[in-house]
This record gives sequence, structure tokens and C-alpha cells, in this order.
Amino acid sequence: MPTIVTVSPSAAVSLVANETMRAAERTAVAASGSLAALAEMLWSAERVFVLGAGRSGLALRMTAMRLMHLGMDVHVVGETTAPAIQAGDVLLTASGSGTTESIVRAARTAAGVGAQIGAISTAADSPLSAVADVTVIVPAAQKLDRSAVSSAQYAGSLFEQVVVLLGDGLFHALWQRQGSSADELWPRHANLE
Repeated sequence: MPTIVTVSPSAAVSLVANETMRAAERTAVAASGSLAALAEMLWSAERVFVLGAGRSGLALRMTAMRLMHLGMDVHVVGETTAPAIQAGDVLLTASGSGTTESIVRAARTAAGVGAQIGAISTAADSPLSAVADVTVIVPAAQKLDRSAVSSAQYAGSLFEQVVVLLGDGLFHALWQRQGSSADELWPRHANLE
């Protein structure tokens, strides 16, 4: 029978917060050039499409919402209202391993029609990174890494948390560049709830 270790919820929250902060700061320093290039890519895009699987996809949906608040034309791949991607568009992806077949296939398709590809991953040497125009590397454990060396958290949790922070950081940088006030962005929030 395995040894049961009890961890308080507050200790667990502190662990998650500390790991996320350290990984996000390491990413911001190590990938500052990639982040700047990704921000520029998003800024100049005709339209932005986001694609990730599982929790990475949910994290990118948050980014899509914030980019929409900036007035950008943003679509979630797979939604029934998403149009076909084309040249001038950007596909923003997140895959910890960089090997998720559906994401790599979509990135190759998008590149084939002339769209630019932005990727967030833990793997610089992956099929997704190979097709991406810009890859931001996050120093986090991949989903199948259960060694607890990179993170004490389950599976790809740390990566997914950093994807949320990167999305919000990119939004904030683009918002400041745009020069809009919070009051100007507010009318773009959903009002049918």
C-alpha cells in the first residue's frame, strides 16, 4: 500500500503559485525574443486562430477572448463559426510535447496556405516547433513526465498554467501598444448573460 502524504490546500496553492511564477519568469527571460516576435506576429495578423488540445486549448481560449477585447478578429479552431485560415492570418498553438498530431497537422495545413504559426511548447526539437515561425519554450514538464523534476504538479499542469500567463502577458503588451483605455475595451465583453 502506498504511503499517504497529506498536504494542506493552502500549501498546495503556494506550491502551484511558486512553481508557476518561477516558470513564467524563466520563460520571460529565456524567451524574451520569441515573446516579442510572437507579439509582433499577433499585432500584424489579419485574423488570429487559436488551437490547443485539452487544458492547453482552454488556456488559449482565454487568450482568444482577451485578443477579441482588443478588437482583433479571433477564432477558435474547431468552432462551427471559424472560417478557413489563409495567408495573412496567424495560428497560435499550444502543445507541451509539440507532437500532438491534430495540432501539428493543423499547423502544417495553415503554413501550407501561407499563414504564420506561433507555438508555445516545452520542446524546441519537435514537429510543431519545426513548422512554427516562432516558438516560445516553457521550462515545464511534458505531460508524460512523471519524474517530478520540473514540477511537483500532475501531468502538464505547470505548462498549462504558464500558457495562461503568457496569453495574459501578450494581451497586456498589445493593449499598452494599442493605447486603449479599459473603458474602451469594456463594451466588447459579452452582454447577453
